[in-house]
Formats: sequence, C-alpha cells, structure tokens
Amino acid sequence: MTFRTKILLAGVAMLAGASAFAQSSTLLNVSYDVAREFYKDYNTAFVAHYKKTTGKDVKIDQSHAGSSAQARAVADGLDADVVTMNTSTDVEFLAEKGVVAKDWAKRFPDNASPTTSTMLMLVRNGNPKGIKDWDDLVKPGVQVVIVNPKTGGNGRYAYLAAWGYIKKKGGTDAQAAEFVGKLFKNVPILARGGRDATTAFLQRNIGDALITFESEVVSIDREFGAGKVDVVYPSISVLAENPVAVVERTTAKKGTGELAKAYLNYLYSEEAQEIAAKHALRPRSQAVLRKHAATFKPLQLFTVQELFGSLSEAQKVHFNDGGQFDKLYTPGAK
Repeated sequence: MTFRTKILLAGVAMLAGASAFAQSSTLLNVSYDVAREFYKDYNTAFVAHYKKTTGKDVKIDQSHAGSSAQARAVADGLDADVVTMNTSTDVEFLAEKGVVAKDWAKRFPDNASPTTSTMLMLVRNGNPKGIKDWDDLVKPGVQVVIVNPKTGGNGRYAYLAAWGYIKKKGGTDAQAAEFVGKLFKNVPILARGGRDATTAFLQRNIGDALITFESEVVSIDREFGAGKVDVVYPSISVLAENPVAVVERTTAKKGTGELAKAYLNYLYSEEAQEIAAKHALRPRSQAVLRKHAATFKPLQLFTVQELFGSLSEAQKVHFNDGGQFDKLYTPGAK
C-alpha cells in the first residue's frame, strides 16, 4: 500500500467518522417532577422510532423538578432543547423571556398539550380518616400535603381545583377563598414539587391525604408497591393540560430544531399515547382513551378557562406575589 493510498484511506475513515457523529444528536428535555417515568419510557420508544425512520441515532437526556423551578432554570440559561411542563404559565413565562416562540401553543395540536391530567386525592391504605371529597380535607385534625403553588403547577392545579369545587357548586369567590384558606390551614408543609410531596407523604409519613396528579398513582404503585395508598376521586376536579414547546434559544444554537420538533410531534402518535395511558396520563387520542376507560374514571371536570379566564389570569390574581394565595396562606398558622 502506497503512502498516498494510506492518506486517502485515512481521509475516508475521518469522513465516515464525521458522518457518524453528524448523525448522532443529543436532546435535553426539561420537565416536571412526576413525568419522570413516563418520559423514560417515551424516550426509549422515540429513539427506536427515530432510528427506524431516519437511520440516525439520538440520545435524550432528562431533567425533572417542580415545573416553575424548571422554567426559571431554563430562563436562567439551562440549555433545554424542549420543555414539557404541567402548566401553560411556565411555558408562557419562557415565551415572555424570548426563550420559546410567542405562538408556542399553536405549534402543535391541542394547544400544544399532547396529554392531560387531573387532581386526585391519595390517602393512607384503608382511608382511616374517611376522606371522600374536598369538604373532608378542611375538617379539623386532617393534614394535607400539597405542592407549593409558587414552585409547581401541581400545587397551582390543586389550589384551583379546590377553588373551582366551591364555584361549581354555586359558591361565590368569597366562599371559595374561605374554603381554600381552611384547606391550607390543614397543610403542614408545602412541598417543592410533585415527587417531593410524594416523598413527604409516603417516606416521611406526613399528612393524611396527598393532592397530586392522577399520573402519580401509577408511579407510587411502581416505586413503593401497590396497596400503600387508596385513591379518592373527588366529585369535581380540574382539567390540567400538559403543554410542550421547543426551546428556540437552544435549538438555534445547537442546530437541533428539526429533531426537537420530531421529538414533540411523536408525543401525538398512537404508540406515545398508549405509553401515556399506561402512566395514567390522559391521552388526547379518543381511541386510546376509550381503550383505557378502566384507568380514567369519569368525573366532573372544569377547565381553567371556564372559571379563571386563563392560567395567566389565574397566575396574576392568585399566585403572583401579593395575590390571593399570599393572603390565604400564612406558614405555620393554624
């Protein structure tokens, strides 16, 4: 083999290596606490689908914490390629910062929310306090674990669900405020995020009830073993949309825009919707929803738009500094 041939072969090898490198990309999905297991399974499915359809390898990294804390981290520079949150206010916050597109909600179907959820109550095995609905959570001697509405969408939806319960029964805003105030007087600690709340309830044995997303029930059974908690479906609860968005700031820098779009688009596929259903996230696909009717029990759901105008309006009125939540909740007060 001549020296010239060796050089040519080395060049070919370098080009092949460069081509292989170009076909391998990494995405960072920054998400909320209780979606950890769902995205673990979804990422495996997406990586296989992407390889099959494009011939390219992709690696997906995950980051999970309270949704608002995650949004602030991305705004402060965390290089997420996509955000998958449990409340639109966190994505709107990033849109206001110029991190995601202003019209992010129109970039994907169903308000860019491929799944929904609702708020349920988890109680100790056997339901020793006899909790059946929201009214039982404000009784003396009942302790309730809730996520801090200022740090997580889980907590905001719990608050809005309780407020909406009174409104849907014909109550006034003043009556709703009184009821939610009583509820938070029964809250011994405010958790940072959904998983922190679950840990407080199950590992630290704090509280008689945990208000959390429907999807957390499956995670608890898997992590702690079935039978540790009973699920209480309240008579009325809130519809929670789980919005997603491409982080334009990062994808423009990394050149991962198309890959990020493909990643979020695949959430609407039948395969992904099935995975969502297995993790007790309510699928948008009506066909998949019907298949899992035993998991998703019917209950009266109201939308945030119906009672609060929008999540942004609810944020301003209830959760911004000096809002209703600050007026109703005093740490340590009983």
